[in-house]
Amino acid sequence: MPKPPPLLSLKHISKSFYGNAVLEDVSFDVGPGEIVGLVGENGAGKTTLMRILFGMPVIAETGGYGGQIELDGAPVSFKTPFDALDAGIGMVHQEFSLIPGFTTTENIVLNREPMKANLACEVFGDRMSVLDRATMRSVAEKAIDRLGVKLDPETLVSEMPVGHKQFTEIAREIIRENVRLLVLDEPTAVLTESEAEILLEALRRLAAQGISIIFISHRLHEITKVADTIVVLRDGKVVKSAPSEGTSVRDIAAWMVGRSVETKRPDLASRTFGEEALRVERLWVDMPGETVRDVSFSVRSGEIFGIGGLAGQGKLGVPNGIMGLYAGGGSVTLHGKPVPLNDPKAALAMGMAFVSEDRRGVGLLLDESLEWNIGFTAMQIRGEYLKRYLGGLLKLRDEAGLRKLAEEYIELLSIKCTSPKQFAKELSGGNQQKICLAKAFAMQPDLLFVSEPTRGIDVGAKELVLKSLRHYNRDNGTTIVMVSSELEELRSICDRVAIVDEGRIAGILPPDADIAEFGLLMAGEVKEEAARA
Repeated sequence: MPKPPPLLSLKHISKSFYGNAVLEDVSFDVGPGEIVGLVGENGAGKTTLMRILFGMPVIAETGGYGGQIELDGAPVSFKTPFDALDAGIGMVHQEFSLIPGFTTTENIVLNREPMKANLACEVFGDRMSVLDRATMRSVAEKAIDRLGVKLDPETLVSEMPVGHKQFTEIAREIIRENVRLLVLDEPTAVLTESEAEILLEALRRLAAQGISIIFISHRLHEITKVADTIVVLRDGKVVKSAPSEGTSVRDIAAWMVGRSVETKRPDLASRTFGEEALRVERLWVDMPGETVRDVSFSVRSGEIFGIGGLAGQGKLGVPNGIMGLYAGGGSVTLHGKPVPLNDPKAALAMGMAFVSEDRRGVGLLLDESLEWNIGFTAMQIRGEYLKRYLGGLLKLRDEAGLRKLAEEYIELLSIKCTSPKQFAKELSGGNQQKICLAKAFAMQPDLLFVSEPTRGIDVGAKELVLKSLRHYNRDNGTTIVMVSSELEELRSICDRVAIVDEGRIAGILPPDADIAEFGLLMAGEVKEEAARA
């Protein structure tokens, strides 16, 4: 039997943001009633691709996109989400867009409420029509039945569990008479395992009714269960498109993460470490979007310890919590001495330093000079680069000492600037990041936390930053804990790599472990397999 023509065709889609290519020559088809599983690491381009498809304003505002979208073989170009909705495309985003004070029914029929006339309409016209509550409930119940889930049409969204909110979002999309394609962005991320199973069954039911689905998820076992075709994005390109039948979770994990030509550190076998430097036990951190629930690990003196994982799983919360930038609890010791949590100054005074992922908000004094930025923390915490007069009663900045310090690190890190007097806000992102590193190095810390050290900087700057960390560790014996979304960076520099999933350590691997093992940990699959065993 010949395969029917595709409902949706994406042809050679490309997109750049301010000269940075996010998507390159992306092409794939979605057939009628087909479920396509779209997977890839954070930053692979999945969300940008779906924004293009759904006509989100940010695409047009940033110069549009290249390539062509075809629906039923005819070219389409959606300027707004309303155009996409009119064409029969619905989208359920990661973030809920429900009104908490409205009921299930009111949210499902929002902006499409049936109205009924009354006596006042005879005098004042249709504007005096009132909501047809009975029809509204009937429409909502029909959508709920179509999903095959149990939802109370009269429950307020504010009183619902998160799973019911997700089902309400989907029900709102499928009541449209012309709905032909649903895009679901991480719909099971907030669901329990049983709720996720109900949703997957609902998707199969919708597909059987002829609705095409693009299903985005990092839970790879769900992709293999529900998808007909699996499309893998990596670095903005389609690296694999394959039928789900015969495809394993391990295959997808390897395609997602990619294979490095040389991932084993050349000095790995000869590395030696001292006694335990850092011990973290049962750490929790209340960092919005990066909550840490229960993290335990230890790091030996002189080691470079990596922490990776997908966005929002808690990896960034670990250093922010230990350094006291967000409320946290649990037990942290440095060389056997307790580290006071929720007290950044105390953490710094104990010999720890932190290069934050938020270099502009936390890491830099943007309106101050480079020399002031580099020496500020050492001056504030350790009392260095200060001249003391009258027995220490009067303290003034050691301008010559600060300038010498700044010049030393400007040369060491190849920071491109006019002079140490230049303001930090005038530097490029890569050079600002080097200033953050210089500030931490100037503290001569015993333990250095480095969070997303290469985020938003070019390839040349990335290599220099990583080389600087490697040399600082080797030359000074400084213990380093590096947090990064770039798995290959962690594998290239770290002695061990921990993967954080759902606020907990999913596993710790050597950097030369099979790339698929990292992919499985990041997707939560090792935990899932253990639970099912």
